Amino acid sequence: MYIKIFLISLITTATIKADDWPGWFGPEKDGVWREDGILKKFPDGGLNTIWKTKIGRGYAGPAVADGKVYIMDRQMDKESKSPDNPFSRVTIPGNERLICLDAKNGKILWKKSYDCPYSISYSAGPRSTPLINEKLIYTIGAEGNLFCRDTDNGEEIWSTDFNTAFNVKTPTWGFSSNPLIYEDLLICLAGGEGTVAVAFNKSNGKEVWRSLTAKEPGYAPPVIISHNKKNFLIIWTPDSVNALNPRTGKVIWTVPWQLRYGLSVSTPQLADNILFLSSFYNGSMALKMIPNKEPEIIWKTEKVSEKRTQHLNGIMNTAVITEGHIYGACSYGEFRCLDLESGKRIWDSLDPVGLKRPSRWGTVFVTPHEDRFFLFSETGDLALARIDSKGYHEISRTHLIEPNGIDMRQRKIVWSHPAYAMKSCFIRNDTELIRVSLAEK
Repeated sequence: MYIKIFLISLITTATIKADDWPGWFGPEKDGVWREDGILKKFPDGGLNTIWKTKIGRGYAGPAVADGKVYIMDRQMDKESKSPDNPFSRVTIPGNERLICLDAKNGKILWKKSYDCPYSISYSAGPRSTPLINEKLIYTIGAEGNLFCRDTDNGEEIWSTDFNTAFNVKTPTWGFSSNPLIYEDLLICLAGGEGTVAVAFNKSNGKEVWRSLTAKEPGYAPPVIISHNKKNFLIIWTPDSVNALNPRTGKVIWTVPWQLRYGLSVSTPQLADNILFLSSFYNGSMALKMIPNKEPEIIWKTEKVSEKRTQHLNGIMNTAVITEGHIYGACSYGEFRCLDLESGKRIWDSLDPVGLKRPSRWGTVFVTPHEDRFFLFSETGDLALARIDSKGYHEISRTHLIEPNGIDMRQRKIVWSHPAYAMKSCFIRNDTELIRVSLAEK
């Protein structure tokens, strides 16, 4: 099966190492792993864990570049504790950290921390994956602290605080949207009046443009798509889907879509000329891109429900689109296949997530590689499978890391997207970061 992923590459393969994973969704921002020499079946004795390093709590995934691994975590003050109700928004003293490790052995090279009291729901730690670009690393903390640092030593180059700079309040589940590099710009979601999307000069932090107003910024990352030989910046808020000129922030078109509880989370995806989006309560929407016009809604979930679902009600995971089909986990962990053009459900299964029964927010992160897929589940399992319109065909499965996240009262979870680089998988939970070899022998 030939994998076709249609999100535009932001950095050409000629200028990026094939074995790096320098930020959210990998080197080409399409979630695909392209390294050669990767195993096609797990060995009988399981996978080899190369190293383990202790870290603190958090949802932010790791980033790998130039032989180093970068991860964010949180440390609470000794006298503090997580609330019994994870939805509670009490103030919890503590700090956020950026840690740099040697990718070969897991040794900590440097770490930078800053005071950061939390007042968010699900307070484990940072959400946004670090982004490495030209020897600089960009991080966004859960309370809106944006830093640009030197990758060699963590020295601060520039920084800003969304709350004070743009007079905004931290969203319910914290600032989660991953930053985006476009040419010389760093584009972020901040929120507020006219500042939902803000572009900074990536080198010195000077504001270049600001755009959009919404009640909440949402949690979905900004993405660049290419259609009709033009680049569009897609900003998906809980109020609408918007296309902007990425150089100026000027709004090109807007499609209203009111979402419950601010839950625009998954990454918008363009496949051929169809822009696909999926939300936990509101389901899915497919927009047909039309040259020099506003897009047309070709199908959309009408009934708002997390249980009586029609299409795909995704939340933590972003679906994979290939050969005219959509694959992803729905609201209760039902992994589904939909027809891209019609939204028709073709099949579903609990097997990819590894659940015995439907479970709210059941999550699996799917990464295409050649003719197969790596699936990292909230259970701490890594599976290797082929997936097509006829079903889910598992090749191998193994348990790699303990799902010790305590923010879900019903079950322990790990909700962090792995990084795939150096013929390995880099995975974190709330106590450790590990490197597991996936090299073909």
